[in-house]
Amino acid sequence: MSEITQAEKYLLEQIRRGSAQAWAQLVERYQGRLLAFARSRLPQRADAEDILQDTFLSFLKGLANFRQEASLETYLFTILRRKIINTYRSKASRDTCLLQDLYQSAVGADSTAGDPFAHFAAPDPTASWYVRRDEQHLLQQQALSEALRDLVNGFKKNLNFRDLKIVEMLFYCRLSNKDVADIAGLSDQNIAVIKHRCLKQVRDSIAHRHLSADLSLPDFESLMNTVWQSQRLSCPKRSTIGAYLLKTLEKDWTDYVDFHLHRLGCHFCRAYLEDLKEKTAQKENTTLRRRIMESTVGFLHKT
Repeated sequence: MSEITQAEKYLLEQIRRGSAQAWAQLVERYQGRLLAFARSRLPQRADAEDILQDTFLSFLKGLANFRQEASLETYLFTILRRKIINTYRSKASRDTCLLQDLYQSAVGADSTAGDPFAHFAAPDPTASWYVRRDEQHLLQQQALSEALRDLVNGFKKNLNFRDLKIVEMLFYCRLSNKDVADIAGLSDQNIAVIKHRCLKQVRDSIAHRHLSADLSLPDFESLMNTVWQSQRLSCPKRSTIGAYLLKTLEKDWTDYVDFHLHRLGCHFCRAYLEDLKEKTAQKENTTLRRRIMESTVGFLHKT
């Protein structure tokens, strides 16, 4: 999900050569989900549309500095999210209805600590999330990303959605053990054991890559949160969200996706859902319009 594909590279090359058709294709591909994301965070549709337009403009202006180390989708969402955060800072207003929002509000509107994209989204090449003066630190981040991905994929493969929800709350939203225990209906000790086991697995995985994971616990968990959000490690695939919308997912998957969307409140995936809903509605309206035309066009000459 996070790596740029060959198709995206080709599309970028065409855009760099000035192809209006390629640019229109990119805008059409991502406009819906980006607009849905913006509308979930901004009260006025006009504001969401303005900030979306500004996002695409910033993308074009900074295209020469895009290092292609992340997918186009991730990069565009990153630019958009940073612009929305700046808008919230200027208006000094935030929502606190979902777990993800509660975490971000706890960080504070004037802090960048909770913004995993603060050093990634700007067109300025020195602001890239991937640029680090310390090469060892960059390697550690890459190893951490792989270790966390293995952790998440293991939970999904084994249908262990209980623990996946728990680690999302711990490392994605950075809730306290007590808060997670209350939400999950477990004891604080149960949560502490699960957390310790996951941290050990991640550290061991990094060590197997001959890298150290000797950061202090708060720093290490902060880095985990940064990597988790920027890589969107636990986000369901778009096709999975589509199956959720169509009610064709298995019960365990449905329960997890519902939690991820409506309890955790992942704004990226909620944007996907709204985009898919709108596309489904448009398709249904088109089908209905075609039926109406087919059943009535023969009577036109009689009126």
